[in-house]
Amino acid sequence: MQLDWIWGLIGGMLIGTGGAVFLLVNGRIMGASGIIGTLIDGTAGRSSGEKLSFLGGVILLPLLLTLIPALRAVDTHISQMPLVLVAAGLLVGLGTRLANGCTSGHGVCGMSRLSVRGFAATACYILAGVASVAVFRHLLEVI
Repeated sequence: MQLDWIWGLIGGMLIGTGGAVFLLVNGRIMGASGIIGTLIDGTAGRSSGEKLSFLGGVILLPLLLTLIPALRAVDTHISQMPLVLVAAGLLVGLGTRLANGCTSGHGVCGMSRLSVRGFAATACYILAGVASVAVFRHLLEVI
């Protein structure tokens, strides 16, 4: 039996743990796009240090995990086409702007608080993901 699903489970647990720690330490809901957005537009104010340290952890943890030999052999199946990766990043950014938040804010933190907006946004981005895979993998064959 393939164990590829375990990496998604571990990633989800790490995001959930990060959201819980962020809430416990700061008393605020974690939303990665909101954290990045306030740093970019300069509205982070006095909380910029904690937001930068959060983003630093998001970047550093995967780098630290690559030091474990068993994890270096994991194939992520990511596209080798830079144009597809850039388009995907831009579309995710557009989606977070349209939804007023990202998967961590709506899916992890919003749904855990039983937020109707969180459930609606999560349903929309899951359906958009299914449609994207159908188009890009099965019709266009670029991923």
